[in-house]
Amino acid sequence: MRLLLFNNAINERGGAERVMLKIAQHYDAKIYVHLYDPDATFPEFKDTDINVIGKRSSHRKGKAASAIIYGTSFYSMKLREDYDLINAHMSPSEWIRNKNPHVLWYCHTPPRIIYDEEISAIKRRSPAKRIAYAPLALVYKMVENRIASKIEGIAANSMNTHDRLKRYLGLESKVINPSIDARGFRDRGDDRYFLYPSRIAEEKRQDYAIRAFRRFSEMSKKRYKLIIAGSLSKRHAEFSEYYERIRHSAGRDVSFVINPDDDEMKELYSRCTAVLYPPINEDFGIVPLEAMASRKPVIALDEGGPRETIREKETGFLVRSEESMAKHMLHITKNESEADRMGRNGRKLVEKEYTWGAFFKKFDALAKKVSE
Repeated sequence: MRLLLFNNAINERGGAERVMLKIAQHYDAKIYVHLYDPDATFPEFKDTDINVIGKRSSHRKGKAASAIIYGTSFYSMKLREDYDLINAHMSPSEWIRNKNPHVLWYCHTPPRIIYDEEISAIKRRSPAKRIAYAPLALVYKMVENRIASKIEGIAANSMNTHDRLKRYLGLESKVINPSIDARGFRDRGDDRYFLYPSRIAEEKRQDYAIRAFRRFSEMSKKRYKLIIAGSLSKRHAEFSEYYERIRHSAGRDVSFVINPDDDEMKELYSRCTAVLYPPINEDFGIVPLEAMASRKPVIALDEGGPRETIREKETGFLVRSEESMAKHMLHITKNESEADRMGRNGRKLVEKEYTWGAFFKKFDALAKKVSE
């Protein structure tokens, strides 16, 4: 199948980028993006056919301006090469459907800055920017509604995303969860630290993990550490500003590992006590799968994607407050046999339900249907 993959940018090491990489490798696909930073994402992308669209300076604009540039480009693009299927990913790459048929949109999430009031609220905008942003958001929704209704096939990465598509856009979708290759993850013991691995961003709530860790430290008789590890984007100042705020307030037992590669991240997983995961209503979340593949318990907020992957008291815990997260951290440190049992259960769950073979069995069937 001749598959063309479209996305706004490939410049991070996240779950969405991993899915795109696997699809590109599976289909030997040509990739079209507006921004590609080979040093900021998975090195395997260097072996794929990546085509950068438009002006390379567009990433220097603000988020709203970048979205307009990306959306306008996809909306007006008429492809002249032969293909069987277009696979779009992060919004507004699905706007490629305006002039091109046979589109399968793998939706990681409808843009939460547009639709999710909780995410929008944490973005600190001046009154002038809020006034300017409102009509842009309205126009975006109008175009999205018109284009999305034309798309031939939609896959959602989770039931959480499926429900958002239904609620925000009135769209039905097929749930196809991302997967991981569990063979690359190991349990190398417990070096007495908790790990929160995720992109550094306010919606990922690293500050929440820090506050929970402080409460745990006040209760624990043993000294543990917290390691926060993840990519830090240079595209917009808000990411660096948030990082500086949490770094200065973190305390002596909290350390940061910025932009770790795959091997570094797997090593951090392999020696941690447990993995914390408190992002705001996460779309799906690949972190719990990687933690379970490493045979580590997961303590996550009881909302969003983690509800779909974590089995309560079997592979980890779902909590609703910083105090509860801290108490469960303490519980794990006092019950090593239970932590080991959860780790074993998690590994079995990943190997059974979250393999790339299972992913492509569903994705290939939907791709074939859309391409016909």
